[in-house]
Amino acid sequence: MDKPIGYWLKHLDNLLESSMDQALQTTSRREWQVLNAAAQGSTDPMPFDGVREAVERLAAKGWLADGLLTDTGRAAHARIAEQVGRFRRQAIEGVSPQEYQAAVDVLRRMAANLSPLPG
Repeated sequence: MDKPIGYWLKHLDNLLESSMDQALQTTSRREWQVLNAAAQGSTDPMPFDGVREAVERLAAKGWLADGLLTDTGRAAHARIAEQVGRFRRQAIEGVSPQEYQAAVDVLRRMAANLSPLPG
């Protein structure tokens, strides 16, 4: 019997976390997400645990100051972005752009179905 979507989502998330940490070596997936959000100027809250700790680690590395990228942080972002690109290409190998977009669309709609109603 095939496993339900929740199993595959959690399994994939665990694999993404551990595989990306290995691929990036000195930076965690969470640190990358925070670093990338800062590079894009995003101030949106991040929907996962560990953000505060990642910000603290990035600040300790000298890559973030007051939530903004430092010059060192911009250089690190550029270098890590190349590693992340290679990792993403590996993760979606054998998946067509249409399949990828369909999967994202289905997950987005499922999340919307379960999100609390405003008001």
